Amino acid sequence: MRWCLVLLVCIAACIGGNPQPASAHEGRPLYIELEEKEGGVFFIKWRVPSTIERFNTPVIALPRTCEKVQGPETAQSLMRDAGQGLFTCAALKTSLALEIHYPQGNPSVSTLVRLTRPSGEVQIIKAGPSDHVIVLPNAENARNVASEYLVLGVEHILTGYDHLLFVACLLMLAGTFKRVLWIITGFTLAHSVTLALAALDLVNVAIPPLEAVIALSIVFVAAELVRPARETLTWRFPMLVSSGFGLLHGFGFAAVLGEIGLPQTEVPLALLFFNLGVEFGQLAFIASLVVLLFATKSVLRLVSARAADWGLQDFVKPTGYVVGSLAAMWTIERVVSFV
Repeated sequence: MRWCLVLLVCIAACIGGNPQPASAHEGRPLYIELEEKEGGVFFIKWRVPSTIERFNTPVIALPRTCEKVQGPETAQSLMRDAGQGLFTCAALKTSLALEIHYPQGNPSVSTLVRLTRPSGEVQIIKAGPSDHVIVLPNAENARNVASEYLVLGVEHILTGYDHLLFVACLLMLAGTFKRVLWIITGFTLAHSVTLALAALDLVNVAIPPLEAVIALSIVFVAAELVRPARETLTWRFPMLVSSGFGLLHGFGFAAVLGEIGLPQTEVPLALLFFNLGVEFGQLAFIASLVVLLFATKSVLRLVSARAADWGLQDFVKPTGYVVGSLAAMWTIERVVSFV
């Protein structure tokens, strides 16, 4: 048995071992939404990821100088914990800070805060699992917007397992460096267009069916992998296939960006750098695949002399079966979730 097949199965298992495969982007953060009103009044809402156990639901507190006008009214649901409250912080002399406490400790969950100013300006603050106190900035500026949305774009694509598998399959179907450039260019241009259209609310797409179709697109490219290369639709029309499916995946990127929100004063900049972050993350993933391929082949050469003759084609068919099985499972789960 060839060790490359074992390695591929392990890699696919790690990618597909996400505990909630019905969603395209798991590992969602604790989401806190703050709406600042005139006179130092803040309306706060939060959503806790469903991966958090009930007994470890985080407690969100404002500074003691903030007076509770309306106590948090918590609503339980099957998918997540949600709560809200109204506070007045007129006596606060410093920047507003949120304290987050997990009774049993933070299980590596980051925090995403969306702050809406009275002027309508929206600010996004990203905090890591080790940040127990989040100090809200006073004002948004172009530099902060660029850096925040660039990081959000990179994190988004690197946690989007279905998008990464789709890109990996496209690369294996390309065959040559020139065709790789055509495929990646088509995919990038297409998803950039739909990302912008959806993020700016020019086009609206229902998310649950979209997620199912995205999973189905992975089934398609996986099926292409097990067929003779020059007989596949992707081989004959590489840019057409990558562009067509890129339009779908762009709507998927926009779904998460829609949850985060765009700053009212720097919309084009935020959209540009989020898209750049997606591209940087995608290129980093492609580079890691190339390094992994060469490293695996080098190791196998040491194990067996016959491995010296193994190339990319030895990986293609097994990858098609493994990825296709995972994508088919995701498709069924996502269809069931909204039917």
